[in-house]
Amino acid sequence: MKTSDVIRSATRNAFRSKLRTTLTVLSLFVGAFTLTLTTALGAGVNDYVERQVSTLSTGDILLVSPAVSSDTTEGPNEFDPDGRQQASAANPLAGGTLLNQDDIDAIGAIDGVRQVETVSQIQIDWVAASEDSDARFEIDINPTSSIGRSDLVAGAQLDQESAQPQIVLPEDYVKTLGFADPDEAIGETVVLGYSDAEREDAEVEATVVGIARTSLFAAGAGTNASLVAKVADAQAVPGQPRAWPLAVAYLDGSGDGGTVTDADISEVKAELADADLAGQTVEDQLGIVQTVINGIIGVLSAFAIIALIAASFGIVNTLLMSVQERTREIGLMKAMGMSNGRVFGLFSLEAVVIGLLGSALGAFAAIAVGSALAGGLSQTVLADLPGLQILLFEPTGVITVIVIIVLIAFVSGVLPARRAARQDPIESLRYE
Repeated sequence: MKTSDVIRSATRNAFRSKLRTTLTVLSLFVGAFTLTLTTALGAGVNDYVERQVSTLSTGDILLVSPAVSSDTTEGPNEFDPDGRQQASAANPLAGGTLLNQDDIDAIGAIDGVRQVETVSQIQIDWVAASEDSDARFEIDINPTSSIGRSDLVAGAQLDQESAQPQIVLPEDYVKTLGFADPDEAIGETVVLGYSDAEREDAEVEATVVGIARTSLFAAGAGTNASLVAKVADAQAVPGQPRAWPLAVAYLDGSGDGGTVTDADISEVKAELADADLAGQTVEDQLGIVQTVINGIIGVLSAFAIIALIAASFGIVNTLLMSVQERTREIGLMKAMGMSNGRVFGLFSLEAVVIGLLGSALGAFAAIAVGSALAGGLSQTVLADLPGLQILLFEPTGVITVIVIIVLIAFVSGVLPARRAARQDPIESLRYE
C-alpha cells in the first residue's frame, strides 16, 4: 500500500464511527478554542505593554532613586542617633527618600553616564483655554514626560531644548477646552494655574505642541523642561535645599554605533548601588506588570491543557475500540503483505486526522469569536485604552496551538496503533 493510499484510508477510517469520532473531535475543539484565546490574550496584552515601553524609553536611560533599605532584621530596629544624623546630613529632606545635589553630582561622575537630569514634581491646579476663560479644569502633570515619547494623536513631541513652555495635552481635553479636533489645538496657547511657595495664585502660558492618547503607563499631560523649571522654581521653598524624587541618567553605550548594552547598564547599576542609589530601566519597572500578565495567562492556559489531556484519553478510547472492531480487517491486511510499520502508520494517522480536525476547528472558531469580542471591547470597556488589541491572533501562535494538539493526538494514538501493528494475522482472521 502506497503512502498516499495509507493517508486516504486513515482519513476515511477515522469517520467510520461518526458519532464517536465527532465527540472526540469536540473534546479537542474545546481545548483548542481555549488555548487559542489565551495565547491571543497574552500576545495582545504583551504587545500593548511593549509598545507602551517603546514610547517611554529609548533604551539608553536609567531612572535613579535613593536605594531602599534591605534590612531584614525581625522586629523594630534599635534607635541610632548617629545614624539618623548621618542620614539627615546626606539628604536634608526625609532622610534618604529624595535625591539631593550631592547625589546628582555622584551620578554624573560615574563612568558611562553621559548626562544627568533631575525630575521635578510640579503641581498644576487647573488649565484653561485662555486667561479670559471662566472654564477651568483640573489637570495632572506626568513627571516623567521629559524622558519619554508620547503616543501622539496629532502634533509633535516636546522640545526639551526650547525656552518656550510647551505642553502635550491628553486627548480627552481637546473637546473640553473648546477645540474642534486635535489638529486645531496644535499651536494654540493654554493657561496653567498653580500655587507658588507662598501659596499665592500664579499662572503660566504654554503652547500646545501635541495631543496624546491615553496610556496605561503615562497618565497626565506632558510638559517640557522650560515649563517644569519655571513652575518648580516658583514652588520651591526659599532657604530649603532642593531635592528630587528621581533623576534620569543618560548612558554612553559600548556597543556598535554607541548602542547601550546590558553590560553597560549592569556596570552603572553596580556603581550606583555603591553610592546607595538604585538604578532601573523602564523595562525593569514594568517587568512586574508582564510577570503578572504572564502568570494569569499561564493559569488560563493550564485549564486548556487539562481539557486537552482529557481529550487525549478520548482519542485512546476511540482508536482502541476501532482496533477491536477491525481485528479481522487488520489480519486480512497483514495476510496480504502489509507490514507492521504500515499498520502502525495507518492507525497513527487516524489519530493525527482527528487531532488536526479538532484543533483547526477550535482555532478558527476562536479567531472568529475572539475578533468579534475584541472589537466590541475596544469600543466599550477598553475605550479608554486606544491601541490595545486585547486579543491578538498571530499566525505563529495559531499554528503552534494546532501543532501541539496534533502532537498530543499522535502520542495518544501510539498505544492503539502499536496494538494493531502487533496483531497476529492468523489469530486476527479467526476473531469473531
